[in-house]
Amino acid sequence: MGKHPIRVPSVLRCRHAALSAASSLLVSALVLGTTAHAQAARDYISVVGSSTVYPFATVVAEQFGRGTQFRAPKIESTGSGGGIRLFCNGVGVEHPDVANSSRRIRASELALCARNGVADVVEVKIGYDGIVLANSNAAQRYSLTREQIFLALAKQVPDPAGNGSLVENPYRQWADIDATLPAVDIEVLGPPPTSGTRDAFVELVMDVGCSAFAEIEALEGDSHQVACQTLREDGAFVEAGENDNLIVQKLEANPDALGIFGYSFLDQNYDKVQGSSVDGVIPEFDAIADGSYPVARPLFFYVKKAHVGVIPGIEEYLGEFTSEAASGDFGYLTDRGLIPLPEGERNEVVAAVRTMSRLEL
Repeated sequence: MGKHPIRVPSVLRCRHAALSAASSLLVSALVLGTTAHAQAARDYISVVGSSTVYPFATVVAEQFGRGTQFRAPKIESTGSGGGIRLFCNGVGVEHPDVANSSRRIRASELALCARNGVADVVEVKIGYDGIVLANSNAAQRYSLTREQIFLALAKQVPDPAGNGSLVENPYRQWADIDATLPAVDIEVLGPPPTSGTRDAFVELVMDVGCSAFAEIEALEGDSHQVACQTLREDGAFVEAGENDNLIVQKLEANPDALGIFGYSFLDQNYDKVQGSSVDGVIPEFDAIADGSYPVARPLFFYVKKAHVGVIPGIEEYLGEFTSEAASGDFGYLTDRGLIPLPEGERNEVVAAVRTMSRLEL
C-alpha cells in the first residue's frame, strides 16, 4: 500500500504562516533597530592621524564646536601611517571619518582602503609645514647641511678612510663630521616609522644628503634605498614617539640634544627652542612659504565620503577648515604656524571639497 503525503490541516498551515511572518518581522525589526542604534551611536566626527596636523585640527574642532550646532570633533594623534590604517579599516561608525596626514597618502594605502570597502576618499590639502632640527635656546644654534645630517644619522656611511666601502657609522660627536660643528655627542630625538614627519624627513633630508656620496650612488635598487634611508640604532638617533610637545620638553632638559618635528611646534615654543639652519636657511615662516627653506612639505587630511550625511557635521567641518578665516593668509591657523596655500591652490581645494571629488592616484 503506497504512502500518502501527510496533510497539514489548513488551520495549522495558517498558524505556521502567521508565525513565520511574525518571525520575519521580528528579525527585520532587530536588524533595523541595530542599524539605527549604530547610526545613532556617534554624533561627533572622529579624526585620527598626524601629530603635526593635530594642533591645527584641534583648533578647528574647538572653533567648530563653539560656532555651530554640532558637537566638537574628537581628534586623536596616532601618527600619519597609523591614522591612515585606522581610516582604511572599513566603513561604519566604528571607523574614523577623517585621517590627518603630514604626507600624501600612498597608492598602497588607497588600495587597502578599497579592499576594505572605503571606495571614495576625498583629499584635502590644508597648507605647508617645515621640518626642523631644533635645540635648546641655552645652547649654540646649529648650522647644518643635509650631507652632514646624513652622516650624523645614517646607520652606514662611506668609510672615512676613503676606501669606497660603507661602514657602520663611526661618528660619535658632531665635530667628528666637521670641525666647525660643536664637540658634543650626536643625540637626535625624532619621530617613529609610523610618522609622516619621519617619512618626509627621510625623503627631504636623508635621500638628498646621501646623494652627495659616489659610494652610495653606485648602489642599485633596494641597496641604494636601504643605505640612504636606514637610521642608526646605537643611541645617536632616539625614537621619541608621536608627541612633539614631549620632544620640546626633552630638549629643554638636555641642551646637547637636537629634535626633529614640524615648524608649528617651533613657532609655538620660540621661548624654549631654536631651529637649526639647513643648507644655509633658517626655518622661518617666510622661508618655508617662498620655498627657500629646503625641508618643507604639504599637509593633508582625508575624508571618508561614505560617512558624509551619516555622521553629522562633516561637510560643515570641511568648510570651516578650508575657510579663509581658518587657513587663509591671515587665518587663525597661520597664528599657530600653518603656512597657507597660495590663493590659486586654495581655490582648487575649496572647489574639490565642495564637489567631494574622489581621489585618484
